[in-house]
Amino acid sequence: MKTNLLICFLSITSLTFGQRDREIIKQIDSINSTALIYYDNNDIVKSFNGFNKAKALSETIKDDYGNAIANYSLGNIYILMQNDNAAENCYKAMLKSAKYAKDDHLIANAYISLGKLYKSNNAFENAISYFENALKYGLNIVNDNEKQQIQAFLFDVRINLSEAYINNNQLAQALISLLKIEENLKSNTASTYSNGYFNYIYGLYFVKQDLYNNANSRFKEAITFLEEDNKNLKLLSKAYEELSLSSAKSGNNEDAYIALLKHNNYRDRFLNEEELKKDLVTKSKFLIEDYKNNAHLANIEKLEQQQANNKIKMVNLIISITLLLLFASLITLYVSYTSKRKLSKTLEIRNMELERTKEQALKSSELKSKFISNVSHELRTPLYGVVGITSLLLSNNNLSYRDTKLLKSLKYSGDYLLNLINDILQVSKMENQKVELKNISVNVKDLLESIANTFEYRLQETNNKIKIYIDSYVPEYIKCDSVRLSQVLINLIGNSVKFTESGTINLRARLMSLDNNQVGLRFEVEDDGIGIPEEKFKTIFNNFSQLEDESNFNYQGTGLGLSITKKLIELFESKIELESEVGKGSKFSFNVNFEIDNSRTNAISDSDNKQNNIISGSKKYRILVAEDNKINQIVTKNLLNKEGYLCTIANNGLEAIEQIKNNNFDLILMDINMPLMNGNEATMAIRKFNDTIPVIALTAADIEEVKEDHKNIGYDDIITKPFDNYEFYQIISANINKQRDITKFIKAS
Repeated sequence: MKTNLLICFLSITSLTFGQRDREIIKQIDSINSTALIYYDNNDIVKSFNGFNKAKALSETIKDDYGNAIANYSLGNIYILMQNDNAAENCYKAMLKSAKYAKDDHLIANAYISLGKLYKSNNAFENAISYFENALKYGLNIVNDNEKQQIQAFLFDVRINLSEAYINNNQLAQALISLLKIEENLKSNTASTYSNGYFNYIYGLYFVKQDLYNNANSRFKEAITFLEEDNKNLKLLSKAYEELSLSSAKSGNNEDAYIALLKHNNYRDRFLNEEELKKDLVTKSKFLIEDYKNNAHLANIEKLEQQQANNKIKMVNLIISITLLLLFASLITLYVSYTSKRKLSKTLEIRNMELERTKEQALKSSELKSKFISNVSHELRTPLYGVVGITSLLLSNNNLSYRDTKLLKSLKYSGDYLLNLINDILQVSKMENQKVELKNISVNVKDLLESIANTFEYRLQETNNKIKIYIDSYVPEYIKCDSVRLSQVLINLIGNSVKFTESGTINLRARLMSLDNNQVGLRFEVEDDGIGIPEEKFKTIFNNFSQLEDESNFNYQGTGLGLSITKKLIELFESKIELESEVGKGSKFSFNVNFEIDNSRTNAISDSDNKQNNIISGSKKYRILVAEDNKINQIVTKNLLNKEGYLCTIANNGLEAIEQIKNNNFDLILMDINMPLMNGNEATMAIRKFNDTIPVIALTAADIEEVKEDHKNIGYDDIITKPFDNYEFYQIISANINKQRDITKFIKAS
């Protein structure tokens, strides 16, 4: 196409200009031709220099054709250099010159170049306007000698216009354009690339229409042509990607997976080719900048020579003015020195005041953290009794319906109060930047079902239901911080339950990307509740933010849930997204990349079998509970007896040491805060004469405050009160199982 433009330019210029300018025109022709050869041979710097010279010459004699050609080629170079602003300026300059020259061929090429530029930047309305103008002027081109090239140009315009229509949701116009292309392809000999590109765009049209089977057929046909052509790996990769997404939406998950693998393969090949091109682009950018700098320096040198004579004439005047200014400067420096001394003293006083203020602020922050930690500990201890006894009573099958309902309400209130305490602690830890993510193996399905089950009572109370959806290709096990992820999803679901009555809350885990070691998941929590006004989108994630509505008195809370959720999602290196419409519901979503635990399936099944064996035969295991609180003793003892463990109570650390010396136990549950001798002191004393028995710390304090030193003290694990019963049994079972395996190994060796 560039060669055709030059031929057209050469044939017309000889008729337009007079004899006086023909020598310059010949020179412009030669420079443009040579520069084009350099461009085709990837010698970008020489090409860039040549077209700039041709442009400068054409401007001196107002040669619109030569100027248009030079600007067109410079625009292409700037596109290669990824400088879109400079490319746009060149194409617009080309369009201006082409219109002065009244050349439809050049005008059409200027419009399609601008259209492609805007399309690549997703400015589809502007792109459509430029493509329509390109088509208008392209249809005016009549040249029997270049009929095939004109048809190729018109195909290029129409296919880009169709794609822009589809992306701008102008589907009726897109269909008309596609049908016209199909008619032309049938009547003219088309390349395999053209057929492939056409079927790919047609597939995008069917996707927009939700006709996924039709889309699949078009994408497959496109892939057939493109693989035969085997030149445009980028388009082939995109065709496989769209086929994967369309197949998934039409229910063909196996085809979707195969297409996704193909997409990844061609994408990698394309990226490898792009890496090779980057070296050329980087080198060319550097050399072009060097060329510009040299030209700039040469221009500066010329100007300096012109100004040298003028400077010599003014030297005496400058010396006189300099002496005068020097004297004035000395006076100014003296005044400035005096002022700075005064200012320095003032700043010293201010700095001292700021240091005192800073020390007071730090003390206040430490006091606040200690206060929150102490208060939370005092609240957690009675809550352990409330939640624990309530759970024990609920396990009694002889309760009446009224008693069961009242106990569930009591447990819900206890859980709510516990969550409130945890939220306050979470805000405090985040402010002090003490939150770190763990990386443990998690079963995605079990995690989501467990989260949904925690809302059983609230769902009954609000007449709501939760639906869980997990994409079929989501790996069974991933590595993540299950506690933080659960907290995010619980906060989002809790928010949906709070603002929804007799509705449905959808919890989804969608597959975004997948390879051998990494998986990208998109979590969505969507409800059909009251919705959130658009003006609240930015403030709803602030601390203590709530919906200000006279009708929402039943929805009040602390206003911390969404704020904590946003900060936790940021710890996962993601961001929360919100879609909502008042009266129709809300959808919260976020994307996170996880490591796949490929070896977890067999290991989990074996481990579960071991743990099930321990729990089923746990009556022979004896556990010592060191706890000073009578209510907590009752709760812990009943929980252990319920699972078949033999339980002995020690009221403090001294009693615990005495019991261990006189009896055999399989595990110790050690409360940290006890009279006479606390749990830490008792554990360190036990380790002096018994370093094998598992010791698990029981604490109502925040686990972050204990975990740093628990290994040095001698604890094997930590359980925070109030605890989840299932997690409680699992930790006990795992530690007994671990110690049993160690004992077997020692005996065997």
